Amino acid sequence: MIGEVNMSKRIVLTGGGSAGHVTPNLALVPELEKDGFDIYYIGTKDGIERDIITKAGLKYYSISAGKLRRYFSFKNFVDPFKIAAGYFQAKKLMKQIKPDVVFSKGGFVTVPVVFAAKSCGAPVVLHESDYTPGLANRLAIPKASKVLVAFEAAAKHVEGGAVVTGAPVRGELFDGDRARGLNFLGFSGEKPVLLIMGGSLGAQAVNDAVDAIIDDLLEKYDIAHIRGADKLNNALEGKAGYRQYEFVSEELPDIFAATDLMLSRAGANAIFEILALNIPALLVPLPKEASRGDQILNANYFESKGFSLVLQQSDITPETLRDSLDELNRRSGELKKAMMDSGISNGTENVLREIYSCVREKGEPKHAK
Repeated sequence: MIGEVNMSKRIVLTGGGSAGHVTPNLALVPELEKDGFDIYYIGTKDGIERDIITKAGLKYYSISAGKLRRYFSFKNFVDPFKIAAGYFQAKKLMKQIKPDVVFSKGGFVTVPVVFAAKSCGAPVVLHESDYTPGLANRLAIPKASKVLVAFEAAAKHVEGGAVVTGAPVRGELFDGDRARGLNFLGFSGEKPVLLIMGGSLGAQAVNDAVDAIIDDLLEKYDIAHIRGADKLNNALEGKAGYRQYEFVSEELPDIFAATDLMLSRAGANAIFEILALNIPALLVPLPKEASRGDQILNANYFESKGFSLVLQQSDITPETLRDSLDELNRRSGELKKAMMDSGISNGTENVLREIYSCVREKGEPKHAK
């Protein structure tokens, strides 16, 4: 137990829109369950969070949510009504559940949940994984009882201060076995194993760049390539030393254990998993024209700390990708040592400690007998 909380406890978890706003919540679940929390999850009806959370067996409630856009769209005239509806739906759920604490991970669905929790007197612990807060979290931060950040630099964007915790990492990722991973992939372990991941939706630009030089890469590496839904390349099926998957779930810890090098996007969850597992990585952040630029900031920070190398998507050519991966291989020991010496591993314990602190400060819950 992270901290003694001697009472019956209820927690609402919320976050959605991408797997990056959901999986950190799941990282907290085993310890929360062990410590006797009743866990409820609030998300959207059709978001990626619904499938992930229901498969995990948690109580799931959906509310209406409108997307928060920085650009002109006719949907901007409709979505405020969806957000308002979501607020009243969330407020009704707060009165039913009577949570001792709400943990918000970001994404547009969390805004009405956080506002509803505040209006009902439930403390909110909000976590920001990226180098700078996203729009949803910026709107929700004033309503939070505590704000937690993964990056120390992110604290300067929080008026009143924030607690630097790192990012929650799923505990099962540390349970992998290299031999099982190599056996699953069908690799001998004689060559370095290069794992390529493009985030929860895959990265077509990365996939195309790898495919263009696959034969050159396979001379030096065995490659496990998680390409994303509907992004398999049938022409590469059966190629010696190459395994491709749309996604991997149960076998992922073993694949991580078998991995010597990674080529990855730079989402906050991905890079903190890479850091916690001490895997030397070449990061290809999502470009600014396809995002708000958070992955570029994340990647540059990791590069400045000596944890990872970075190749911008706009700079990818067959030559630059090949050369960057060769440099990664040469410097893998140096990068691994920097990660091990950082003292940063799994932020799960730190986040739980702050959640439990909020529960203790709130005192005896209304539903307790």
